[in-house]
Amino acid sequence: MFDPYTVLSNVALFAELSEEELHALAHRVAKQHVHEGEILFNEGDPCQGFFVVESGEMKIFKTSASGREQVLTIDRAGNSIAEIPVFDGGPYPASAVATVDSVLLFLSKREFRALILEHPEVALKVLKNVGGRLRRLVALIEELSFTTVRSRLAMMIVRLAQTAGEHTQRGTEVTLPSNQEIAATIGTVRELVSRNLGRLQVEGLIRLDGKLCIVPDVEELMRHADVG
Repeated sequence: MFDPYTVLSNVALFAELSEEELHALAHRVAKQHVHEGEILFNEGDPCQGFFVVESGEMKIFKTSASGREQVLTIDRAGNSIAEIPVFDGGPYPASAVATVDSVLLFLSKREFRALILEHPEVALKVLKNVGGRLRRLVALIEELSFTTVRSRLAMMIVRLAQTAGEHTQRGTEVTLPSNQEIAATIGTVRELVSRNLGRLQVEGLIRLDGKLCIVPDVEELMRHADVG
């Protein structure tokens, strides 16, 4: 049974909305299925509205004129997508593609504006959470600008270990994306990812077994990420 209220109540963007406001929002959303590899929207497309991930995984990215891809975020269940252009009236600032079959909730720009007219406090409550998202993007820019590839790679592995790692007798085990996907995420090229993974392994900070990465000491790896 389609229950948008339950999904929306677990979305950080709407954390401060009242029960009445959430119900009003839930009545205005539509469910949308997106298949793996399907583009949700392209950078520069006119903004039709924004999305919430009910299940699955969406990659948000920008592409340079030369075709190089920079991953901004990987959005999973409970994350919102493309809320900023709903407020400023501009086009989508990045592209979005489903990395697996996904289910989304869509709220059109027209419906969101109608909701705000009925419940003016919703705009202020949502903008407070949008501010947090902008701060995270500023942190990403700083990381790409002021840290080394080695540092960014080590910190990415640390984050994966903390969020998706499995603790075993060998250490914290986590499955890494492909080197190309890692490169797109940390703003470098595949060859440098491979080289730095090898160096981290030689130094004993990680052990690689195919795509499986074993981190003997996550805190030690984090210290090396800090010093770059």
